[in-house]
Amino acid sequence: MSKFAVAVINGSQARFFILDSTASSEYESGPNLIEHEGLSDSTRELHGQELWANTKTGRNRGTNGQAHSYDDHRQKHEIEFEKRFANKINSVMLNFIQTHQARQLILVAEPKILGMMREAMTDNLFKTLRIHEVAKDICHLKLNQIHNYLAKKDLLPACKKVYSR
Repeated sequence: MSKFAVAVINGSQARFFILDSTASSEYESGPNLIEHEGLSDSTRELHGQELWANTKTGRNRGTNGQAHSYDDHRQKHEIEFEKRFANKINSVMLNFIQTHQARQLILVAEPKILGMMREAMTDNLFKTLRIHEVAKDICHLKLNQIHNYLAKKDLLPACKKVYSR
């Protein structure tokens, strides 16, 4: 069985898993998805004045109390933050894939993040992998729920359960 690496990503965090297929006897459960490392975007954790000088966008007060609207380009800054996070995920993912000698990558992310990850994944290593993409945010799910979800999509082998008699 070729080694599977799984990356589950949303706008603020990335979780990395490897499929452990070492269960060799019929009395052991497996294969099991094992979480190895995670990454979070620190800019998503900042709020209000920790990130921006003004907490409200597009407002400027004149001397007579009237508001003038303007574009302070926050959306461009937020996109840049997301691109930086995608590049950070890319470098951690490269190291993770090399360390675990994975042959297949399952990349699960919301559609916008998936597009940014495609742009960031320029290394030649990604050309040698078999990559499966799933456009869905499942980062909040528990480990066994993620495994079951991917098994139902036929991307991972289902975890066989062992019941005692």
